[in-house]
Amino acid sequence: MTLSVKKAMIFAAGRGERMRPLTDACPKPLLPVGGKPLIVWQIERLARAGIETVVINHAWLGAQLEAALGDGSRWQVELRYSAEPGREALETAGGIAYALPLLEDGGASEVFVAVAGDVYADFDYTTLTAHAERLRALPEPGMHLVMVPNPPFHPNGDFGFADGVLSLDTPPRLTFGSIGLYDTRMFRALPRGTRRALSPYYRETIARGLASGELYEGLWENVGTPEQLEALDRLLRTR
Repeated sequence: MTLSVKKAMIFAAGRGERMRPLTDACPKPLLPVGGKPLIVWQIERLARAGIETVVINHAWLGAQLEAALGDGSRWQVELRYSAEPGREALETAGGIAYALPLLEDGGASEVFVAVAGDVYADFDYTTLTAHAERLRALPEPGMHLVMVPNPPFHPNGDFGFADGVLSLDTPPRLTFGSIGLYDTRMFRALPRGTRRALSPYYRETIARGLASGELYEGLWENVGTPEQLEALDRLLRTR
């Protein structure tokens, strides 16, 4: 089984302040863990699910990302790079809007997978197929978010989740796992080059009843500090 979605985006433009000094000379997604760069684990898993095109945005030390990863042929995918202006990232929504020409071939809308460049997960992307088909059928753009149990550093979670539906405040609350399905139509009104987080889009879409979710309870790590990177490295090397 392969995922019906053929495009993905990996957010890789952040400075990685909490990971300093490691990120002073190396972009965070290229930090090695378990014998390979963090972002390569993601590319491999996306490729295995049938993704054909992966858009990677970058701002801080982006030339290193392009030099290290190349055109993607070694993973049988096409890598496209969205080099954001300046060295300060446009944040997540701004990054998507800036990358729309790379996500929408010929201007056709796309439902695409997006994942943060500092997340490791054993998540099977092929399980998103039914959700992608449902999003395509909606008359207006929606989203589907992969939720995870609240980690120790985020005990209060992000959104309410019950019966596959996300809410702003209804318990139980879970943490957004930085893996989601989005519709490019949602970002067309945002001028390219605007700095904008995804948070307002989450709240608006959830409030309109257009955001679904699922709970993933497998291995998931938001790698934010050198200590977390070292712990994940030890875990992956023992598996």
